[in-house]
Amino acid sequence: MLNLQKEDPQIFEIIEKEKKRQREGLELIPSESYASAAVLEATGSVLNNKYAENYPGKRYYGGCVNVDLVETLCQERAKKVYGAEDYHVNVQPYSGSPANLEVYFGLLEFGDTIMSLRLDNGGHLTHGNPSNLSGKAYKFAHYGLKPDETIDYDQMLQLAKECKPKIILSGFTAYPRIIDFKKVNDIAKEVGALSMADISHISGLVIAGAHPSPFPFTDIVTTTTHKTLRGPRGAMIFCKEELKDKIDKGVFPGMQGGPHEHAIAGIAVALHEATKPEFKEYAEQTVKNSKVLAKTLMDEGLKLMSGGTDNHLMVINLVDFGKGKGVFVEKALEAADINVNKSTIPNEPSVPYYPSGIRLGTPAVTSRGMKEKEMETAGKLIAKIVKEFAPTEMPETKEEKNTKVKEFKEKIKESQFVLEIKKEVNNLAGKFPVPGIDS
Repeated sequence: MLNLQKEDPQIFEIIEKEKKRQREGLELIPSESYASAAVLEATGSVLNNKYAENYPGKRYYGGCVNVDLVETLCQERAKKVYGAEDYHVNVQPYSGSPANLEVYFGLLEFGDTIMSLRLDNGGHLTHGNPSNLSGKAYKFAHYGLKPDETIDYDQMLQLAKECKPKIILSGFTAYPRIIDFKKVNDIAKEVGALSMADISHISGLVIAGAHPSPFPFTDIVTTTTHKTLRGPRGAMIFCKEELKDKIDKGVFPGMQGGPHEHAIAGIAVALHEATKPEFKEYAEQTVKNSKVLAKTLMDEGLKLMSGGTDNHLMVINLVDFGKGKGVFVEKALEAADINVNKSTIPNEPSVPYYPSGIRLGTPAVTSRGMKEKEMETAGKLIAKIVKEFAPTEMPETKEEKNTKVKEFKEKIKESQFVLEIKKEVNNLAGKFPVPGIDS
């Protein structure tokens, strides 16, 4: 990065600080991991310079012979690694949120009905939240969880019979259990709907066989290309061949212009890496680590959504400490260089910005080479922080909450209790290289 250091030392310095942060801390946000040096090289290549509106062989610009090769190769690799040879795949979406919206736009009319998992039960903003374009442009009916906090497929079927959706969507941002994609598809077919799976979180696990696949029965599958896949920030849309034209038009010209061919090259590299034995080992270890971390947290007396996990993530339910305590725990853990994110819990008693849960997962730390022993250590350190700071009193009014959180964030940096844990975290993290930075 000698050129960057010379040309823009301010940005260079910030990037160096971020490298230090990633090295010294434990990244436990389940939607984050590390791209390899090869992925970063492809993403930062001269392909950034090329405009290529439309699709391979049909571009609106000249000089696309090489980006056509990149995009076609990426499509071929995607279909192969997911076992989706009978599907069409569009690799142009800029990220997961646009990909979902492009599916809706390509296949539906505004106002059509979609079914999806409730946001406070683990769903995503683009699955019909009222603040999101998806919730403003389309009608959404939301299914939820059973008392054991697993998906209620009986409710899904009953709701589908009542609202007659055009699409039944499965997928999540904070659901720790296996999804039965075949059952979702069966329900969709019973009511004449299309089945759609958003596997953004579990994409890498699906490739490696560490989570059941939505192929071959699901009609549409969307996925981001980072998270457990460990590629650049982008997305893909798989669909049955009969939906190809509508999906492609929904992406371009429906919602996008020129594709980011440098990102598509990075996706292609990540898909190539996913064919190697070490990727399967990583995905399987990610799940093993997640289960050990979950068990450790529960052994320490903490409550987890659904009582554990089957995948790469878990949600700590903090409601026993009072409502809305997720923000205090998130800030306290961040001060100790343990990065997680606040999260709603099923039947959330607080507002979304001050939720009563913490979401965490294991893809990033597993990518660094950490295993069960390290997860036990991390779990015990997390539990110490939770027990110490989750009881922090949360005021009632919005203004008082904002002030309290701001004061807490500044004060926590000086906590000797936190600083001691931070030292342990830094010592642990320092034993493991960061892919793309140190290797």
